[in-house]
Amino acid sequence: MNIIERLEAATNAHDVDGMVACFADDYELTSPIHPSRSFRGTAQVRRNWEGFFATVPDMVVRIVASATAGEAIWTEWEMTGTRRDGTKHQIVGVFVFGVRENIIRWGRVFLEPVDS
Repeated sequence: MNIIERLEAATNAHDVDGMVACFADDYELTSPIHPSRSFRGTAQVRRNWEGFFATVPDMVVRIVASATAGEAIWTEWEMTGTRRDGTKHQIVGVFVFGVRENIIRWGRVFLEPVDS
């Protein structure tokens, strides 16, 4: 199983430890659309996903497509579920990951909620 398949499986199992294990300790996420959401380190990966699962306890992710160019892996994500308040949760977009030695070193995220 490659690192992207491991990340998808851990995410769908809501296995935060398994997800965090997919990332280098000094992982750096850049969010060009929302720069204030950029961060460094796996502690923030953990906090983010614990928050997502608390808000959308039945969240399911699907990697719709992926492509590799050198160390960069382009992935198209679909995240669905139901928020605790009963409203539909659907986010789609692209994550670009930098992978070396089968661990995610950096990411660029382009995810947005789908208009209802």
